[in-house]
Amino acid sequence: MKFYKYQGAGNDFLIADNRDGSVVLSTEQIAALCDRRYGVGADGLMLLEKPDHESDGFRMTYYNSDGSGGMMCGNGGRCIVAFAADMGLTNFRFHAADGPHVAEVLSAHGPTKTVRLQMKDVSSYEHHDSLSGVSCPSDGYFLDTGTRHFVRVVEGLDTYDVTGEGREIRYNAPELQPVGANVNFIEPTDGGVLKVRTYEKGVEDETYACGTGIVASCIAAYKAGIRPSGSRGHHVEYDVQAKRDSLKVSFRPLDVLCGVAEEVYLTGPATFVAEVTVTL
Repeated sequence: MKFYKYQGAGNDFLIADNRDGSVVLSTEQIAALCDRRYGVGADGLMLLEKPDHESDGFRMTYYNSDGSGGMMCGNGGRCIVAFAADMGLTNFRFHAADGPHVAEVLSAHGPTKTVRLQMKDVSSYEHHDSLSGVSCPSDGYFLDTGTRHFVRVVEGLDTYDVTGEGREIRYNAPELQPVGANVNFIEPTDGGVLKVRTYEKGVEDETYACGTGIVASCIAAYKAGIRPSGSRGHHVEYDVQAKRDSLKVSFRPLDVLCGVAEEVYLTGPATFVAEVTVTL
């Protein structure tokens, strides 16, 4: 069985072309493939599948490294678009677990493409002064950007205990159960860049970047009064620094009675790493 490894801002994935429906994987097999000690190693696994709708180019099916699925991944979305382009596809409309998406490849340099991906509109958010059942500080914002996220504004993010506090909030806050949520920690800089670090459920650790988390972080930052990096027409733009790479988020803010944000876009790199053949 052939997989292609891509990474988007350090978030890495195994991708297979499953338009013929021949790839059938169990939860245990996905977890084994994504295991960094005994498998190939990845934050998640994706299948590019036959489209559900005539206007689409493909369908994106995403799994976390523990084999769980049913959610959207923003960095994964950019990577599967890069994979589709490398496979010769030119229609980058697709459906994922959270609904329809459309993307464009803005540039390509060697194995790296810059992909602009439209994310889902965000219809609501919740602000919490604190979460019950949590021993660490837990004021922040909950919102769903295709995956459930909790976002906190902190100081000293470079040395912050993202894994410890992220795990505490993810597992112990009744307000986020029974599904749980990814936990993002953000800090604005004097230069107008928003720093973001994310603890991801399903991976159960900090990852180098999380696309839906970066989108959630920027919308939460706007709600928290953190000034965007810029604006274009009715859209605000945030320049984001993940653990290593830079990305950009733009969206049109809405009054909460009409929704929270629409026309949401995530732009960043997607890089081909390797072709892998495995025997299951």
